[in-house]
Amino acid sequence: MPTSNPTPTPTPKATSKTTATTTTETANVPPKGISKGVSDATMIRIKSELETMLMFAMSRGKVINTELNPLIESNNLDDLINAHNILSKNIAPATPRSIAYLKVLSQDDDTKSIFKRLPIIRNLVILAILFLVVFIGASLSDQVNTDSLSKGVLSNSGLSLLLNIVFLCAISGLGVVFYLLKNVSEGVEKSTLMPEQAIYYIALIVLGLISGLILSEIVSSYNEGKDLSIFNNAVLALIGGFSSDAIFSILQGIIDRIKSIFSVSSNN
Repeated sequence: MPTSNPTPTPTPKATSKTTATTTTETANVPPKGISKGVSDATMIRIKSELETMLMFAMSRGKVINTELNPLIESNNLDDLINAHNILSKNIAPATPRSIAYLKVLSQDDDTKSIFKRLPIIRNLVILAILFLVVFIGASLSDQVNTDSLSKGVLSNSGLSLLLNIVFLCAISGLGVVFYLLKNVSEGVEKSTLMPEQAIYYIALIVLGLISGLILSEIVSSYNEGKDLSIFNNAVLALIGGFSSDAIFSILQGIIDRIKSIFSVSSNN
């Protein structure tokens, strides 16, 4: 009987090629839950900020470039970013967030006073009154005078030292609060006020008290306190509080120079 040869099973020659193609396609597909590009929420936020900046620029009478029209109407991300950059330069120093924050304050209940709408102003006014009361109370003491102030911290002691420090701190506090109230009023006028600035203001108040004391003590120690008056110490404490950030920058610059001198000497 003739022996029938079994039909050979075809060997898939393109298996490796098919596997490589499938692997490449799988690698190009983003994982589940992750989409390419920015999300729809980000696009909506960009367009919302564009509308906010555009309305602000129009209400303030700022010049708006007509080349923005096709960019704003586009749904392309590059066009929207270019429009955002152009409008940000037009409304500077204001930002979309600061504009939105002041818009919320202005749209608040009309029956509320400015102190309830903007608590930072209320807190600064309370601090100003407190520093003023402390300043008047300390100045009424006969232990706060030209001689006691000219002695400084090292040559003075007891209740006289305490009252003089309280007196100088009160003046420094008035200076820094005066600066902050001016800063807040400019922020409202220029639409640059931000809610998180309250934290910065707290640190600046403490820095103003310290800088006022340091500045007044430097003068009291100069020439052993001779030819100094209560007016000089008070003014310097006021200047130290008002320009606390400038004094901090000066001290930081001195420290940076000293560090650079030591770094150069160590490299040599």
